[in-house]
Amino acid sequence: MIGLSRKTQEEERQHLKELAAEQERRYNRFRILVCLNGTDGSFEGVKLAADIGRSEECDIILLYVRRIDQGLNTGGLQIRVARQNMLDWGLDLPGIEYLKHGLNLLAEQGHMQDDWKTMAAHTDVFGDPLGDNKVEYRSPSGKSIVLKLKIAVDVASGILDQYELGPYNLIITGPPKRWRSEFSSYRDPSTVQKVAMLAPCSVLTKRETHGRRGFLIGIDGSDHAITSMQQAAVLANHCGEPVTIISVARQKDDLPTVENHLDYARGKLENMGLTVAGTIAPVGDPVETIIEAGRQFRLITVADSGKSRLKRFVVGSVAFDVMGGADTSVLNVR
Repeated sequence: MIGLSRKTQEEERQHLKELAAEQERRYNRFRILVCLNGTDGSFEGVKLAADIGRSEECDIILLYVRRIDQGLNTGGLQIRVARQNMLDWGLDLPGIEYLKHGLNLLAEQGHMQDDWKTMAAHTDVFGDPLGDNKVEYRSPSGKSIVLKLKIAVDVASGILDQYELGPYNLIITGPPKRWRSEFSSYRDPSTVQKVAMLAPCSVLTKRETHGRRGFLIGIDGSDHAITSMQQAAVLANHCGEPVTIISVARQKDDLPTVENHLDYARGKLENMGLTVAGTIAPVGDPVETIIEAGRQFRLITVADSGKSRLKRFVVGSVAFDVMGGADTSVLNVR
């Protein structure tokens, strides 16, 4: 018994050592979490992740969150069969078809090769016959594509719990079905709205923008906005998209200051070796003006205001309100 106990302790120490090494590896990579729900918008998010994540230093994780015991409460499903299904796609389990389609989209973009290794893992979830399951495909250079079928009490909680297992640099979701304002949103936010409010990393809501080109990057002159602009411009460069910078003057008297901000921002990007297609300095309400200008672009990027979660809902922020009101994709940079 003592020998068995020592062996168990050694196995536990080895397991913790492997977990620490994997966590360290993740911190040194750019990781994209794409949330799938079967909509066209969520699959457009996969395509965008494929564009952004072409580097060997980037991992792409496809996630489907299934509510506890969703569709499995009639019994008769063996856990072993369910786990194997993640590898051979032999059964039509909730979410599996979405993950398979997402993987096929990545493969079509050249993200999968024959020499990639495949690894599977399972975590028991109390009260659910399936639990959490994932399949990881890893290239010889260390690039990973992961399919994750996660169990949670609700979709937003599952996405946020997955972030804690990450970490991630970017979360991509489909478009929100609704975007509540003020106190009603604090009581009952939509899934996308809750993720956008609570996620520590940048969040991108992907909407269908067929035929549109370019990133419209909003700045307000703050240091955080400039840093966010630089990050967004690098993503645009990875996607082969032109960059246009916008800064809004609330009144005409503010135009000289706004134009100085734009000149400074353009210089910052040009010093990085990036090309700026143009700058825009409209006058008006920042949220309405950015939304209107953004209708011509594939993506709007805005810098998070840094307000508390409560203030984002109650008094709003430009980034948060643009994310909810735009009819094009919006990246909220944190």
